[in-house]
Amino acid sequence: MGKTVKDQLGRIVETDKAVKAPVVILVKPQLGENIGAACRCMLNFGLTELRLVAPRDGWPNPAAEPMAAGAITVLQNAKVYETTGEAVVDLKFVLAATARRRELEIPVIGTGDVGRALRAYAHEGTATGILFGPEKAGLTNADVVLADAILTYPVNPAFQSLNLAQAVNIFAYIWASAEDGGAVPDLFQKEISAIADREDLVRMFEHLEQELDDSGFFYPPEKRALMSQNIRAPYTRAKLTAQEVQTLRGIIKALSKGRGRGQNNRGQT
Repeated sequence: MGKTVKDQLGRIVETDKAVKAPVVILVKPQLGENIGAACRCMLNFGLTELRLVAPRDGWPNPAAEPMAAGAITVLQNAKVYETTGEAVVDLKFVLAATARRRELEIPVIGTGDVGRALRAYAHEGTATGILFGPEKAGLTNADVVLADAILTYPVNPAFQSLNLAQAVNIFAYIWASAEDGGAVPDLFQKEISAIADREDLVRMFEHLEQELDDSGFFYPPEKRALMSQNIRAPYTRAKLTAQEVQTLRGIIKALSKGRGRGQNNRGQT
């Protein structure tokens, strides 16, 4: 007799103790009840690491505990960060759960591929995570450009209205039900161990954007956010190695030191 779905999920959840499961990151969540419900969904399917980015009502939030329904360990061990960048710095591969962004050149992956890709990374000990946006507005482009790929759900195009905890629950089920041993999709074939730490990548972005600020590049000011997103997206997509990030930071530093040199030497032979 074949194994039931319950048997299969039980085996996978037990196995997850030996692998590096994805981190769930809630960006600017608004309701404590939704945070608690998300914890319940996570633990049902073997996910235990929760990160919160600037929760609207602060943390801890008393409204979260009743909705966690026993998943108190996940709730109490949740880590809080001020920015999305800080929440992903130690992760090698990050997904953004959101609709396709046509204005951003970021790969899109469907639910059929993501589970086995994350399973393969988990067994390698690779740190991965997924971003979920706030209930009212979802992830901003500034959040999405920190991700390697966008994860989309096949929801009804005429009614795309998932509660935050429901969205987390779908992802948690995808993770738990994915089979081990599958090949990693082509999107993820680059040797991940060679990719720079996300902390170094974020620091490079900050370094570059500070120098661009000082040089007056971000003009007019109201377009700064969009310009910054357009700068970050291709570098994230390129999956730079640690050496490449170091080289680029050296280039930025050298160019900043030479600021104004061309104007000072203008007209000289």
